[in-house]
Amino acid sequence: MKKLGILLLTCLVLSGCTAVRIDTKDIDNTVNVILSKKNTLYNHVGKGYKYYVPRGVTYIDTNEFNEKLYSNGNYYYLYVDAVSYFYKKDIDYQVNKDAYYAKKFNIRDKTAYLEINKSEKNNKYFIEFMYNYAKIETLVDKGEINHAIMNASYILSTVKFNSKVIRLMLNENYFTNKEETYDVFTSKKKENDTDDFLQYSDKDNENKEKDKKKD
Repeated sequence: MKKLGILLLTCLVLSGCTAVRIDTKDIDNTVNVILSKKNTLYNHVGKGYKYYVPRGVTYIDTNEFNEKLYSNGNYYYLYVDAVSYFYKKDIDYQVNKDAYYAKKFNIRDKTAYLEINKSEKNNKYFIEFMYNYAKIETLVDKGEINHAIMNASYILSTVKFNSKVIRLMLNENYFTNKEETYDVFTSKKKENDTDDFLQYSDKDNENKEKDKKKD
């Protein structure tokens, strides 16, 4: 028992996270437990925000306020809406009763929603998870859903904004020159929107296979 206790303590220190007992088979419990904790950890800084990339997740690339991450064969796309944060825009989400899973949360005075839809093209599951003016999208196998939600929960729970930096960018018209805007609050219920993500994800998988062949 003593050796087991030492082993658990060592794992806790190496992970850099506070110990929380989570039943990963229960999506509601995973989301509520992780998002309810006041987590101040961070190891990655973006434009006007910072967040924590958990163990097992790798940062890949940044495109403006969009970040690309990778874990266990799956890509995660993080979208940060700094403008909506600055102006405290309300979230407008209607629960999709036709989804595989859909729920709206209110945690730490912040609204969140999680929606999961099955893709008819490849039998994978498209996850949209929004919390605190940030959103994660990923496409995973059914067996990876709980793991993906746990990773997304840790990332979204640690997003912290720098109001001074965002205000400076607003004053410099940083956002007004963008040709495309992304509404972080809009769920991709339409099949065409989901297809766009699937094509983007498939392209990443093709590139990954090419890299493997080169290796």
